[in-house]
Amino acid sequence: MTDLLQLVVYGIVTGSILALGAIGVSLVFSILRFAHFAHGDLMTIGAYGGLIGVALAGVSPIVALPIAIALAVAVALAAEFILYRPLRSSHPIILLISSFGLALILRSAVQLVAGPSPMVYRSGIQMPMRFGDIIIRPDHFWIIGGTLVIILALHLFLSRSKFGKAMRAMSDNMDLARISGIPAYKMILLTWVIAASLAAVAGVFLGMDTRLHPVMGWRLLLPVFAAAILGGIGRPYGAIAGGFIIGISMEVSTMFIDPGYKHAVAFALLVLMLIVRPTGIFKGKSL
Repeated sequence: MTDLLQLVVYGIVTGSILALGAIGVSLVFSILRFAHFAHGDLMTIGAYGGLIGVALAGVSPIVALPIAIALAVAVALAAEFILYRPLRSSHPIILLISSFGLALILRSAVQLVAGPSPMVYRSGIQMPMRFGDIIIRPDHFWIIGGTLVIILALHLFLSRSKFGKAMRAMSDNMDLARISGIPAYKMILLTWVIAASLAAVAGVFLGMDTRLHPVMGWRLLLPVFAAAILGGIGRPYGAIAGGFIIGISMEVSTMFIDPGYKHAVAFALLVLMLIVRPTGIFKGKSL
């Protein structure tokens, strides 16, 4: 029983990271109408942006989050102006393939600048805290607590603010939103800012939980998409639920299978959901 509870704690940590990534994927899909394959590499950019702050200022990764977010947002907006805006009227499959190409470029750029070796925000051993037989690292508190704060802030933004309501209107019916006077392109730019910010935070949290590597975001892309589809693609609240379900399932599965195959659990849940309920738990848009 103790082992199961310990794995559930690890699953909540993993689910927190997946949920932040999946919300960004869902927002981009619902507003811009294509699956953004470069989202995992935006997470990598954010993680290395945090490393820049840690290395230059000697602060903790949490304090360096603004640098990580600024770098990821700058890359996302540059991609929008240079790559995605000229292709806006193209078929979504063209945008999807373009995002795949962007992912390769970003991954290669990170590897060229930072090198292929794994890095860490700080060396040494963290003293874990014990709650009975359950062990929790201090970084895990930051990851779970930070995720809950961000989810609450996002909920208030989408439900209470003028821009949040405009984004929801564009997600439901973009043509009707445009006729109603909503500035569509401003909403697209805002979508990129929010999605890239969430990706950056997820990348920093992933770096705090494991290590930094040029392919860290790419390796997490399948579970992130599985979480988004499980919850209902295009549904931010579904992405949150999907992230925690996938994260806990992946970690608990290590009681029965080799941990090296836990990403296969996310793939299995993705396939099962596409067969049983293609629109996901929260009835999102079909792929």
